[in-house]
Amino acid sequence: MRSHSAAWAVLRSTQRRTFSSTTRRLDNYGFIGLGQMGYQMAKNLQAKLGPTDSIRIYDINKAAADKLAGEVHAASAGAGGASVEVVQSVGDAALNADTVITVLPEPSHVKGVFSEILSSPSLERNPSRFFIDCSTIDPSSSREVAKQVSAAGQGEFVDAPMSGGVVGATAGTLTFMLGAPENHVDKLEKILLHMGKRVLHCGPQGTGLSAKLANNYLLAINNIATAEAMNLGIKWGLDPKTLANIINVSTGKCWPSEVNNPVAGVVETAPANRDYSGGFGISLMKKDLKLAIQAANEADARLELGDRARDVYETAEKVEQCKGRDFSVIYRYLGGKE
Repeated sequence: MRSHSAAWAVLRSTQRRTFSSTTRRLDNYGFIGLGQMGYQMAKNLQAKLGPTDSIRIYDINKAAADKLAGEVHAASAGAGGASVEVVQSVGDAALNADTVITVLPEPSHVKGVFSEILSSPSLERNPSRFFIDCSTIDPSSSREVAKQVSAAGQGEFVDAPMSGGVVGATAGTLTFMLGAPENHVDKLEKILLHMGKRVLHCGPQGTGLSAKLANNYLLAINNIATAEAMNLGIKWGLDPKTLANIINVSTGKCWPSEVNNPVAGVVETAPANRDYSGGFGISLMKKDLKLAIQAANEADARLELGDRARDVYETAEKVEQCKGRDFSVIYRYLGGKE
């Protein structure tokens, strides 16, 4: 006969098996915006969700949505992952969704999309719904949309801009800067980690964008300074690798010098070795710098270098040899030796 303690052990084991086999509830997602970043993020989300989950996808470029759905269906045969449905409007994407993720280019696009969602007659009131906006826009516009969502009783709007570029979006290694109430962080983190590897909670709604823009403002300045310093040293006769090695063990060390060095041959993986293709486009840096300056003005924060840096990026982007390339192409714009 089994002992009393042994019998309890069997009962606990049986209970654990019973509870672990309980069917998880269906989660419905909407995903709006399938550009270079959003496309890869949606693919990772779909792959990491369960087969009982569903994602409704929408992009103004229907071909992108159809392509994604086709890739998912071809890859997921027997491999699990959420079901994917291409829909015809942003309202349809949000319909019955527990979570809606948006990845859009400009503040005007975010405002337009949410105006359409909130005016959709078929959208049922759902205070527990999450709207996760991964777009890089200004904090004021983000807070404006958050107020509209809250006033409509349609859920919680949070900002979660990301860092890592298309490479990070493809690999699922993005870092998200989250602006959201503390009590929602755990749930939001689980969702975001389907598309990235790290979530940094910055504070209440809007602070994720503030952190992202402050970082990218510094990056924009550092990139110009690195290009100028490398150009200066090379013109003085220094070997590019020697100069970069000195900078990177000294006080001038920064991401543009160590990882994204603008001189070909210095860092093997940098865009400078591919005629500045790929990477973080100069137009995107110009956009983020503009948003940072706008947000600084609203906060009455003094920027001495912002306007001059914006002029540099705006002028360089118009040069045919620089247009459409990684923002480290500023070195070429300055006349650096290649």
